[in-house]
Amino acid sequence: MSQNNAVTTKPNNPVTMKPNDPTPMKPDSPPVLYVGLDVAKASLQLDLAGQSLALTNGAPGHARLLKLPRPHPTAQVVGEATGGYEQAVVRALHAALVPVSVVEAGRVRHFAHAKGWRAKTDPIDAALLAAYGRALTPRPTPAPTAEQARLATLSTRRQQSLQTLTAETNRAAHYVEPFCIQQGHQLRKLLEKQVARCAQAITALIAAEADLQAKSDRLDAIAGVGVVTAAIVLAEVPELGTLSDGAVAALVGLAPYNRDSGDRTAGRHITGGRAGVRCAL
Repeated sequence: MSQNNAVTTKPNNPVTMKPNDPTPMKPDSPPVLYVGLDVAKASLQLDLAGQSLALTNGAPGHARLLKLPRPHPTAQVVGEATGGYEQAVVRALHAALVPVSVVEAGRVRHFAHAKGWRAKTDPIDAALLAAYGRALTPRPTPAPTAEQARLATLSTRRQQSLQTLTAETNRAAHYVEPFCIQQGHQLRKLLEKQVARCAQAITALIAAEADLQAKSDRLDAIAGVGVVTAAIVLAEVPELGTLSDGAVAALVGLAPYNRDSGDRTAGRHITGGRAGVRCAL
């Protein structure tokens, strides 16, 4: 990535490549069996070849889940990002080499509206995800390396500490009681130290891995991108280097989309994508 690779769009040329563009299939390839997986905190709901199955979202449920697609060599699981509840089961699927696509929840909901699916239950959501896969053939989500996974954890922790620090700083502006003022000051100091230590851990991890260091250096060469921002990009966009400039821009929510109709030419605006990366950039 370099400054010369920045995405640009002409007024009448919208970005047409999207992060969930279908993967081209060879004419003789067997059809993919899309398996819908609805994830909740404690449960999993599976739609496998029209059969609805309920599992637990824990080690026993994951072990059973990995056995179910075996009779179907072309099975590809489709699930939503659910605020973290999906992470363990996605790791298990990646470890077992079962293709899995983690798709944007908003896209799935728009798909449901387009099909006129108004009801919402776990079995319905699993069937919806299977239908979404058949209709839009999303690409499998690549498995992160161990370093990328650790980098993502550190980056997330830094963001969480930073958000808590921002919230406490905003609250502190209204403190009147001296006791509250003192505690607020102490808490902010602690959070500032935690944010700094996360940044140090991120820097050390990148420095210890030649591949990450090379990618970080390329990102750091872009004006306005520092080590921490580069780390967020590397952690949240494992596809970096495998997609076109336009696809990456759309993936992180930085592609300016057309909003034209008839004789009306509207401004171009960015939208969607991975919020953490978009905010960092």
